[in-house]
Amino acid sequence: MDITEKFNKLMTLPGETEVVEWKEAKNGFDFRKIGKYFSALSNEANLKNRKSAWLIFGIKDNKDIVGTAFRKNRVDLDSLKSEVSQKTTTNISFMEIYEINKDGKRIILFEIPPAPQGIPIGWGGYFHARDGEVLTSLGIEKIDRIRNQKKQKDWSMEICHEASVGDLDLRAIKKAKQGFTTKHPRISKREIRQWDTVTFLNKAGLTINGQITRAAIILLGKPESEHFVSPGTTKISWILKDHNGVEKDYEHFTCPLILSVTDVYKKIRNLRYRYISDHSLFPDEIDRYDPNTIREALNNAIVHQDYEMGGKINIVENEDGSLIFSNLGSFIPKTIENVIETDSPSEYYRNKFFADAMVKVNMIDTIGSGIKKMFISQKNKFFPLPEYDLSNNRVKLTIIGKVLDIKYARKLAQIPNLDLKIIMALDKVQKRKKITSEENKTLRKMGLIEGKSPNLYISSIVARVTGDQSSYIKNRGFKDDHYKKMILEYLERYKEVSRSEIDKLILDILPNILDEQQKKNKARNIVYAMSKKDKSIKNKGTTRHPRWVKV
Repeated sequence: MDITEKFNKLMTLPGETEVVEWKEAKNGFDFRKIGKYFSALSNEANLKNRKSAWLIFGIKDNKDIVGTAFRKNRVDLDSLKSEVSQKTTTNISFMEIYEINKDGKRIILFEIPPAPQGIPIGWGGYFHARDGEVLTSLGIEKIDRIRNQKKQKDWSMEICHEASVGDLDLRAIKKAKQGFTTKHPRISKREIRQWDTVTFLNKAGLTINGQITRAAIILLGKPESEHFVSPGTTKISWILKDHNGVEKDYEHFTCPLILSVTDVYKKIRNLRYRYISDHSLFPDEIDRYDPNTIREALNNAIVHQDYEMGGKINIVENEDGSLIFSNLGSFIPKTIENVIETDSPSEYYRNKFFADAMVKVNMIDTIGSGIKKMFISQKNKFFPLPEYDLSNNRVKLTIIGKVLDIKYARKLAQIPNLDLKIIMALDKVQKRKKITSEENKTLRKMGLIEGKSPNLYISSIVARVTGDQSSYIKNRGFKDDHYKKMILEYLERYKEVSRSEIDKLILDILPNILDEQQKKNKARNIVYAMSKKDKSIKNKGTTRHPRWVKV
């Protein structure tokens, strides 16, 4: 149904209702009144039918069409969305603002989402409602009804009564089966293959007695099935910005999200990052972002999104070397420190039914260590730790794929066993963020920071690895020239050397901060430099089976 058809249908109503308001607004309309009507209509939509409410300008109470000159400039009209969101309880705003022409007269339709379950919508600190056609305050009884919804319902498990298995994507169902098989090795593959589609969906917790849930539509639904979860949306937007923050490229994705997560991941340009610092500390090149970190962040956004708020998930990729993930809804554990310290599953999920299904098809786990793993991954690469902004009723996660402060990176390389809480405090210093007096005292005592508060900076003094000089050398490694010299000395004695012999010669003494593959890459890069740049060795064998000799 397009907006003109929707308008015509609304015009068939006998008059205004708790969720439809006509306003003449011939030349303008008071902004504060718009906010009050937004609050009232949103709350009533929550209590009535969980569908959109409508505020319509250019229509008299008797439904005579008079037209409106309210904010004729489209840019000014669109800016109303952000203006309203700044004063509502959860920064919620209009789903859409439509303009249509009826009998040569301009009509504006403001589509208002229902208040999220459990959260009444206020405007400027006050809650509003409707009593018939009259604007009034939201009474205690209605406030309690809305707030108690969180205790009674899980939005994700609600049945989409008009949907059927035919509204699900067959490729998505196949993908879900593969994940289910991996997650449940005790159930034989043969048994799973014998299940029909309905049986599998029930087993995977995506349907209830064969009935399609909102969770099933989000994960497995065909793109055209998104309307079943309206006013919620299943959209994910990927946006690429240049060094000046200007948008260069974008793409939108929708259900089935079990497939879209892979498509989104492919859009992210996980470029190689070359360390330009002391080569004795770092590998030559490394991926900017850990693939597991990207998937963890994306899947977390999907499972914890407050779909009732009607917004989408955003992934912003900046060419300066950072990824930003954002989803709507408050952060249930309250603080990141709570997650890191408890390192256990959350006691409460916003979309528990949905979360359980994602676990069963192997998209997430519930052991509660995903966020901590992201922190450790960043720490192991000497990159800044993940940064969370939990304001404005949303979760915004920033992953930085480069060294921000070389002194911070050196500290992590010099003292590989630093406690994560200490690293989190040190990370605040490199980001010029405020630390507590206790964190200041601890970091200063360990010789990790210098300066006078609030102008603190990471100490440039080379840290001593307490009681273990050998561990320091093992983690730091040697200069590249040291390894080159070893290879040349080997050739002096044995005349030629194979790739495997070079690996045996130097892999064990490469920095312990590197994994096995990174060590092999490091050895390959050293040999490449000796043959192409230094021209101190050459290959007498083949590309596949090299035999290196001195020049």
